[in-house]
Amino acid sequence: MDSETAEQLTARQRAVWTAGDWPKIAPLIQQVADETVEAIGVGAGDDYLDVATGSGNAAEAAARRGARVTGLDLIPELVDVARARFDGADLEGSFVVGDAEELPFEADSFDRITSIFGAIFAPRHQVAADELVRVARPGAMIAVTGWTPEGINGQLIKILAERMPPPPDGFEPPALWGVEDHVSELFAGPGLELRFEKRMATMEFESADRWMEYTEENLGPVVMAKALLEPQGQWDAVRADLAALQERSNEVDDGSVRARAEYLLTMVSVQT
Repeated sequence: MDSETAEQLTARQRAVWTAGDWPKIAPLIQQVADETVEAIGVGAGDDYLDVATGSGNAAEAAARRGARVTGLDLIPELVDVARARFDGADLEGSFVVGDAEELPFEADSFDRITSIFGAIFAPRHQVAADELVRVARPGAMIAVTGWTPEGINGQLIKILAERMPPPPDGFEPPALWGVEDHVSELFAGPGLELRFEKRMATMEFESADRWMEYTEENLGPVVMAKALLEPQGQWDAVRADLAALQERSNEVDDGSVRARAEYLLTMVSVQT
């Protein structure tokens, strides 16, 4: 993929995540952020970076453990939300606008680095992975979470992708970050040790209708797809597919929704 195409895809991602209301979605994955920060041992005095921080889920978890926090996101509005979140909680942290493929930091800057369902949307996976490693110090730990293709969120992304205009040649789907073989290739450099865990994020809603309304109103990729496909008369079919996916994934039968979304936690130990 050439740089011009990558820039176009980055601009598309910016539009997608601006279309929705991420701060309303973020609480659904707060537990993932908390558990990931704990899994790589973020602690007092660590220089910590959260890439694609969104509204600051993992950044807050790290700050409460005593780390010196830096958060980066592609979306200026989300950086503002994260800053306000820290101000409201009387926490210290630095937040900057930036691209996961071109981190504005010196090499060997951080002891702990996370990206919670964030760097996975960078158009060039290898470039994003290399940047995470570049800014990590010897002895650092990196953690990235990605939805697996088989899980409910991986399938949701697939349903939308099948109806949207095709991406350019060379595009790598974000769900590949949920595939161990693919991620192993991304972090195949010398001095890197990988560990994988498949985990679940639990999502609960009072009803199936509320689940659908919530995603249509707030989840950027769904908001964008609806805006494009509804005028063409194609959204009802997509909505039916999403409803069927939710029904298959629902673990309760009392009218509410409880679904577990599988994700891959990748932990990279930087030895050199």
